[in-house]
Amino acid sequence: MSRPVPLRVRGSRAGFRQLARLRHAPAFHPDGLTCAGELAMPGLQGTAWGVPWLDGLGRYECVVRLSRGAGLPRPLPDWLGLAVRALDAGGPGRPVDLLLTSSSRPPVLRRLPLPRGDALGGPYSSLLTYRVGGRDMVLAAFPRRRLRPVHGSPPALRRALADGPLVFDLRAAEPAGRWRTFAVLTVRSPLREPPRSTPGFDVHRNSLPELAPGTAFAAVRPAAYEGSREGRG
Repeated sequence: MSRPVPLRVRGSRAGFRQLARLRHAPAFHPDGLTCAGELAMPGLQGTAWGVPWLDGLGRYECVVRLSRGAGLPRPLPDWLGLAVRALDAGGPGRPVDLLLTSSSRPPVLRRLPLPRGDALGGPYSSLLTYRVGGRDMVLAAFPRRRLRPVHGSPPALRRALADGPLVFDLRAAEPAGRWRTFAVLTVRSPLREPPRSTPGFDVHRNSLPELAPGTAFAAVRPAAYEGSREGRG
């Protein structure tokens, strides 16, 4: 006999399904720019992560989506999103997805979303912890700044990419610890994807045994992803 699905899980799935249906787009981060990219793993430097993928040396083609979380009008700041799919990172045909949201650097703020206008104005954080080699850690992407701000709207990002790639240092830290770099992400040319399309990133499906989201919202978050996908059809 199957176990009943908790009310909070059913509610999350139904709510995200309806929101995606109304928007004809993902429930959150509805407007974005999907790009080709590359993830470079520099190899082991210092203490081992306990994750073969992070400790190894390699390069992986990526699909990257830069987006505005709430879809607010352009003059307003928004919760900016950086979604990364590293193709074949877990082996042939097995991608690894990372979902990061604009946040801040200090330990007390790195797990809180921070609205921002400039896409390169500060770090992007996983907000919730990951289990990294058996330890609880927060993942983040730190953009390498340009001389001028780059607005987080798809048209502005497209113009910025015409001048050259966007580069992010991917780092991890224990909730109150120091950041350590584990990879460099280079975002290159935009792909021919509509602003409201998305590859369907899912950090629960596309993770590694040694690098996976923690237990917080372990049932609710996948249900939200499923509801958003169902609402988009």
